[in-house]
Amino acid sequence: MKRNPFQLRKLLGCSYSSTPYSSQLTSSPNPFLPPSGNHGPSPNRSGRDVDFILTIEHLCHQKRLKDVIPFLENQVHPPPAAYSKILQLCIEKRALIEGKRVHAYINRSGFLAGVFISNKILELYCKCGSMSDSRKLFDEMGERDLCSWNTLISGYARIGMVLEARELFDEMSERDNFSWTAMISGYVKHKQPGHALELYRLMQRNEHPMCNKFTVSSVLTASAAMQSLRLGKEIHGRIIRTGLDSDAVVSSALMDVYGKCGSLNEARYIFDRVEGKDIVVWTSMIDRYFGDGRWEDGLSLFSDFLRCGISPNEYTFAGVLNACAHQTAEELGRQVHGHMMRIGFDPCSFAASSLVHMYAKCGSVERAGKVFKWLPRPDLVSWTSLITGYAQSGQPHEALKLFDMLLKSGTQPDHVTFVGVLSACTHAGLVDKGLEYFHLIKEKHGLLLTADHYACVVDLLSRSGRFKEAQDMIRSMPMKPDKFLWASLLGGCRIHGNYEIAEQAAEALFEIEPENAATYVTLANIYATAGKWNEVAKVRQLMDERGVVKKPGMSWVNINRKVHIFLVGDESHPKSKDIFKYLGEISKRMKEEGFVPHTNYVLHDVEEEQKEHNLSYHSEKLAVAFGIISTPPGTPIKVFKNLRTCVDCHTALKFVSRIAERKITVRDSSRFHCFESGRCSCQDYW
Repeated sequence: MKRNPFQLRKLLGCSYSSTPYSSQLTSSPNPFLPPSGNHGPSPNRSGRDVDFILTIEHLCHQKRLKDVIPFLENQVHPPPAAYSKILQLCIEKRALIEGKRVHAYINRSGFLAGVFISNKILELYCKCGSMSDSRKLFDEMGERDLCSWNTLISGYARIGMVLEARELFDEMSERDNFSWTAMISGYVKHKQPGHALELYRLMQRNEHPMCNKFTVSSVLTASAAMQSLRLGKEIHGRIIRTGLDSDAVVSSALMDVYGKCGSLNEARYIFDRVEGKDIVVWTSMIDRYFGDGRWEDGLSLFSDFLRCGISPNEYTFAGVLNACAHQTAEELGRQVHGHMMRIGFDPCSFAASSLVHMYAKCGSVERAGKVFKWLPRPDLVSWTSLITGYAQSGQPHEALKLFDMLLKSGTQPDHVTFVGVLSACTHAGLVDKGLEYFHLIKEKHGLLLTADHYACVVDLLSRSGRFKEAQDMIRSMPMKPDKFLWASLLGGCRIHGNYEIAEQAAEALFEIEPENAATYVTLANIYATAGKWNEVAKVRQLMDERGVVKKPGMSWVNINRKVHIFLVGDESHPKSKDIFKYLGEISKRMKEEGFVPHTNYVLHDVEEEQKEHNLSYHSEKLAVAFGIISTPPGTPIKVFKNLRTCVDCHTALKFVSRIAERKITVRDSSRFHCFESGRCSCQDYW
């Protein structure tokens, strides 16, 4: 069939003269292609077929799939070489519908596809996840080779149909390294490391065991998932004997095994001996330190990494920023932010999301908000981090406003987002609004209600004193209440002095986590407030009998790039005399302005004067005092505490913020308190 020259010119976007088609083929290079050497006809193929193939190649090179398939379908007997080129483009573009058109055309044309073309079609169906079409074609193939079997096994394994993949694998009369690797990696990818290791042992028993870096990397990943250090070392020995230990991918997998099995020093040993470390190796070792809680080692290695001349990628930045968030190391996080800006980074990457998360977790919601506004398309992590940051920093209405913006943006919230929203309602005392959001989780957004959602609502109800509704909620929930829910109920009882319900919550917590001192202390505080000193004594006796020790309150403050840690009554700090002197002076000033110590929560039944003394040197007061005497007037102070701040410290710091004319931020175990001009951002509702 002769093609109209004008149609071809329009199709290919090329211009050419009105010289007759046949004469052009013999007198000049193909007009449909950029000049690229001699395209003359081969001795055993007509000029027309050669031109057709060159046209197909040109269209495929330009990825013009919508043009090339109609061009194919308009030919009566296209040369077979065209099929593989078009099918390869379909594979690259994962174009299942177009690929099926090509397959259908081949069947209609009467062309008998050999194993090569059939494998191309098989690969297309597998990579597009159309396994029913793949299996149908595989069963119909008159001839199959090793590639046919491997392609179908790999397709099954990739989408999690590992049983079907294994059945095929066991039927194979011949296997190569790809066969074993595809099956092993399929098990690893779909959380079946035990089967992966079992297959690896079978591979080793094979007459000619084959191993390359992809195989051993998959097996090492399985060993890491199983936390099998013994097997990891065994594989390591084989890797050394085969010379694969110098490969960066294998070294990264080895470090992962040792790291996840708790042998971080061995992981570092491997890391130090890798020559020409790439970004993957550096990031893997840094992440292993962070995963093991060795934050300082991880951050120190990151500093070394910055000096090695390799630019970090988004994975590296995300890991370091998440470590900064965990350690509330905002100053370091800001330095990382600056480095990211200097070398440039993708604002749509999850490193950008980690930046929002880091600032929000460190209590700098203003900075988190600025980064958020700079993102062209904030992802759900960014939205959720900022919503939660506002909720925990005493700006619940900003959190709810941002949630409305999220919905208008078309982004779908998840269950974590709603935890932040419900938390905002809790901190603002918006009970009815919170209940409305709770019911929308399932009814409007189609999400499953989780134990976290119920814990938030119980917290919301109990804080406002609506204990009957909270108890009804607990009885109606479809899952067993967890420790977070009971702790929320107990916290509400503390606010309202409801020791009857507190006893029920505490009993449940004693069964779930009898070693947690916080439950005993909170219950004892509730009894102490009610003046039930006999009950307080019983709780303390129970703690002694069970060997439960109260976790010491600890606060820390970062001054001049150094973290200073304080315990209650701590006199070990070099500036302790100055700290205690300042606290004594400001305490007098506070009392003159009307401050009355809150001694109700002091567990010991002792004289008031002793109670006041016990309260005067809580760790957050020491940290705040040190921050004030160590910085110029007006400098904001940010303190972090491992436990919930007590009522006395909360009231005292409001006075201190006004007298010292400082903005004082304290992040306790549940939220940020921003004290300024005698007020707290939580509005005394926490």
